[in-house]
Amino acid sequence: MKLFKDLYQYRELLKTNVQKEIRGKYKGAWLGILWSFLNPLLMLMVYSLVFPYIMRVQIPNYTMFLMTALMPWNFFTQTVANSSFAVISAGNILKKVYFPREILPISIVLSNVVNFLITFIIIIVFLLFSGVGISWTILLFPLVLIVQTLLMFGIAFILSAITVYARDVEHIVNVVVMALFYGTPIVYTLDMLPAKFQTILYLNPMTSIIDAYRDVLFYQRIPNLTHLGLVATVSVVIMIFGLWLFRKLQKNFVEEL
Repeated sequence: MKLFKDLYQYRELLKTNVQKEIRGKYKGAWLGILWSFLNPLLMLMVYSLVFPYIMRVQIPNYTMFLMTALMPWNFFTQTVANSSFAVISAGNILKKVYFPREILPISIVLSNVVNFLITFIIIIVFLLFSGVGISWTILLFPLVLIVQTLLMFGIAFILSAITVYARDVEHIVNVVVMALFYGTPIVYTLDMLPAKFQTILYLNPMTSIIDAYRDVLFYQRIPNLTHLGLVATVSVVIMIFGLWLFRKLQKNFVEEL
């Protein structure tokens, strides 16, 4: 409850920070925020050529199959990458002004939510023009987004706090994220793997989240609510643990910075 009170009290600072993160991401770039559209589209173009034509992946309407997973994955990777330096990059401000430190990782997550919602517009347009279309299941999209956002909050709290004390975390995280890309059903379907490997992949929360996005957008069916419910529970636990860890470590942020 204290967190919500602090966020309400410093809501203008939170709003300013989110806006700064969105604008600062493409500061100096000629195309500015248009890169929010272009980056995932260019990535999609590469994967759409490599996997169907070079790796011979045989999945109908593969571009849309890939897009409905790649966009939320981009939300995940951007949040993880930005969270590592959420506190470090604000070192000078932390030494001069008091404000709830939690605002820093929260701003990172919320700014990436905004960017993801922008790319969601692209997904809708492509779904309509590709012939896949949309159905009522798109109404479940916010539910999946909430689950992923809760997970992102937890990860952001943990990474932003730990990196202050161990700068090597950034490099470790890059390797882990790269491995997770192939350990998440983004460029392939789970049924391509033996059953025992499918079980292992479900230990990765992003597996159920990506499956849920693909179900409501591409397959236009109700996602596995049991899996999504389990991931939601895990996400809340990670978020609570992350907040506890962040508050425990923030006492010495200024000294470490």
